[in-house]
Amino acid sequence: MTNRFEAVIFDWAGTTVDYGCFAPVCAFQEAFREFGVEPTMAETRKPMGMLKHDHINAMLHMNRIARAWEDAHGAAPTDADTDAVYAHFEPKLLSILDGFADPKPGVVEAIAQLRASGITIGSTTGYTDKMMEIVVPQAAANGYSPDFWISPDGVNGFGRPYPYMVFRNLEKLGVTDVRRAAKVGDTLSDIREGKNAGVFTIGVTEGSSQMALSLDEFENLSDADKAQARVKARDAFVAAGADAVIDTMAELPALLAQIA
Repeated sequence: MTNRFEAVIFDWAGTTVDYGCFAPVCAFQEAFREFGVEPTMAETRKPMGMLKHDHINAMLHMNRIARAWEDAHGAAPTDADTDAVYAHFEPKLLSILDGFADPKPGVVEAIAQLRASGITIGSTTGYTDKMMEIVVPQAAANGYSPDFWISPDGVNGFGRPYPYMVFRNLEKLGVTDVRRAAKVGDTLSDIREGKNAGVFTIGVTEGSSQMALSLDEFENLSDADKAQARVKARDAFVAAGADAVIDTMAELPALLAQIA
């Protein structure tokens, strides 16, 4: 294993746990339905990776959703409406998070390989501290525990695509140079966060929010359709500026070794 990298900083849902990143998707869609608006899967996933309050605000300002909100409520959405939807969203997500903390295939093994080579493990997230208080211990019980994690709450709410959560990881993990750290994520927000922080940035396709398929849905695809889904996600990551793209976490140790 190369000694270029001192730390790898991972996202959570869709990257290390929760194949397909379905916990927040379910909660977002249910919250909007309670206000008479039915968001599509594409609309729901487009801001994925952002602080969840920011995510709702971004959805409310999408043209179709904004029109649907105005049709349902007689006025364009406001900041108070963002707060109202979030007030419905948060308890829904908190109630289901412990069931969406299983590590994705290959994650535990890849982390072990990285640690064996002296690489420390960090994390950033779009979840809040309150959400992480559920996810972190459950993921640990399931075999995955980073050396450090931080949510947007720890950087005054400046979540992705701001680089500050990555910077806090670099500080806490003692990384000597931004070029000696890698960020791995499953959303375009992850890629932008990593690029803004100046670290080597990697997208992962399978089980990602970008691909938007459950494990069963993906495994039931034909080989040709699997390849097409990977290419579509890969192209999106590259267009967002990713330095590299992997299909599964099992590929990560070898990739880092090649970047000496």
